[in-house]
Amino acid sequence: MNASFWDWSYAWSVLPSLLEGLKITVFATVIGSAIAVVFGLVLCMLRLARVPVVSQVVWFLVEFLRGTPFLVQLYFIFYVLPHYGILFSPLTTGVIALGIYGSARAAEFYRAALETIPTGQWEACLTLGLPIRHVWTGVIFPQMWPIAVPMLGNLVIAMFKDTAILSTITVLELVARAKDAGFQSFRYLEPLTMAGLLFWIVSYAAARGIRYLESRNAH
Repeated sequence: MNASFWDWSYAWSVLPSLLEGLKITVFATVIGSAIAVVFGLVLCMLRLARVPVVSQVVWFLVEFLRGTPFLVQLYFIFYVLPHYGILFSPLTTGVIALGIYGSARAAEFYRAALETIPTGQWEACLTLGLPIRHVWTGVIFPQMWPIAVPMLGNLVIAMFKDTAILSTITVLELVARAKDAGFQSFRYLEPLTMAGLLFWIVSYAAARGIRYLESRNAH
């Protein structure tokens, strides 16, 4: 490859900065995903509880979060909430926004997984007089998780790629580091290409892990 087209010495010099950005990207993904998985389950349970008003409010919240761009939600938390005394650091804002945005999608994945379980199992458990808590933990959840886990895994990969949007609120994640390197040197090819490769490597490894989990659940 022609040196004027690709400068290896420059590429290696910006790699440490990109790896630091990758750490922040992974951190935001892990914490945001944890919020999404837990809060998504809460939303799903509240929606299925069919409690008057509560179920309708949760339904609207889930549909609203799924139907609006992540960037709008991120900007709302970062720019609007501080006017009402709710202020977070850029990274914390990004993590919270990721978690809330992902929770709506996770809630739908849980609901889809639960709907595959025959209603006759519910009726049989209730007929036997089993406590509701035991029905969920001993019968429903063990059948739900193998179906939900692959979908949640794909959600985590999508959230990992969505972290690139956090650069718009000054979070120094992977894309922001690549842009900064390009701005300082006026060479964008190397840092942006390497950032894309790092995203691909992590996404590919995660996808392989998800397929492994799917194969284990299938047996």
